[in-house]
Amino acid sequence: MANGNHIIQLFEQFAPKHLAVEGDKIGLQIGSLNKQVRRVMVTLDVLEPVVDEAIDKDIDLIIAHHPPIFSALDQVNDRSAAGRIVMKCIQHDIAVYVAHTNLDVCEGGVNDWMSEALGLLEPEVLVPTYEEPVYKLSVFVPETHEAAVSEVLGKAGAGRIGNYGDCQFTVTGKGQFTPLDGSDPYLGQTGKTERVDEVKIETVVTESKKKRVIKAMTEAHPYEEVAHDVIRDEIAGHTFGLGRIGRLERPMTLAEFSEHVKASFHVEAVRVVGDLERKIEKVAVLGGDGNKYVSAAHFKGADAYVTGDLYFHVAHDAMALGLSVVDPGHHVESVMKQGVVDVLRQKFEDAKLDVELVVSTANTNPFRFK
Repeated sequence: MANGNHIIQLFEQFAPKHLAVEGDKIGLQIGSLNKQVRRVMVTLDVLEPVVDEAIDKDIDLIIAHHPPIFSALDQVNDRSAAGRIVMKCIQHDIAVYVAHTNLDVCEGGVNDWMSEALGLLEPEVLVPTYEEPVYKLSVFVPETHEAAVSEVLGKAGAGRIGNYGDCQFTVTGKGQFTPLDGSDPYLGQTGKTERVDEVKIETVVTESKKKRVIKAMTEAHPYEEVAHDVIRDEIAGHTFGLGRIGRLERPMTLAEFSEHVKASFHVEAVRVVGDLERKIEKVAVLGGDGNKYVSAAHFKGADAYVTGDLYFHVAHDAMALGLSVVDPGHHVESVMKQGVVDVLRQKFEDAKLDVELVVSTANTNPFRFK
């Protein structure tokens, strides 16, 4: 059992809200997180059968990919499915939290899970949406505590530059301060100027790790007031974005690749645009509705683009560009269910939380093939 806010804090370490595209409907949509949670269910969609499943399984918190409330509700009553969803969740004290495009964009999220399912090699971001800010962090520490502070900076995640970790630079000098009335100095006496052999440690830290690094640094530092600087750097940070593009392990014809997509996502059929004999080697994939990014897939050199909800006229546009498209349906984003459970299971284990995780088994795919 754990507090609902703690559970979401752990989850947002993986899929932070700031990665969501502007205007996306994410976060807590129904209920409260200010409660003890024993069972969490992960689902793609929050439809009425999913809520009924959650009630039957005594679920306290639903984590979903698609928002149940995407447009404003004029009323909440039992005469509409949307109203019944909200009412049932509140009546049974089930909170509903949504991670939509932030879960698509984050490293190791929906688009990476889809890339893995397709077996893409060396996948890269297809459509960049966010470059993480990087900061120069400098801290002044007495020589006696240099090693301790240096170590916690690295462990907390500071000092990552490209493929190198624990990057730091130090310079020695004299620190000077005068403890004033009300202070409790680690060194020196109130009212007397103190000069100390100190070390300036410089490193870099990303936006997502800044608070954690500064907290760890402050706790390891012996001084009552920790002198430090945090300055925005022009170093290019890690790029996040929608979709992925990579290579297949071996070239396939479009006909073969279409069968590969069906097998990878366990679907009965796919819609295909293009010459079935064309060779496919470089593949772009974007979960959900990827109509807006056909040109991006073509620009990045994709032979084929895997996405859902392909529009008729967008298919014509792809044909004109010479880009093959395979549409396995929007529902293949359901790979997120087991993916999120695996992520949370590890985080709960690390945090020593006794919370049960459940994968929703309700089928929310509205389409059938005859």
